[in-house]
Amino acid sequence: MPFNRGFRQGKFGGPRTMHDAVCSDCGKETQVPFKPTEGRPVYCRDCYQKHKKF
Repeated sequence: MPFNRGFRQGKFGGPRTMHDAVCSDCGKETQVPFKPTEGRPVYCRDCYQKHKKF
């Protein structure tokens, strides 16, 4: 049996719950797949690319 068999059938393959947020950089409304935590920055897709660490 392959190691990752059923990976997509479990909770990892289901729809994500998206949460509304405001980008910490540009102020644009966006949605993220996690619940934003106070004191931690949240970025929209465009600003995230600028802040992403390689």
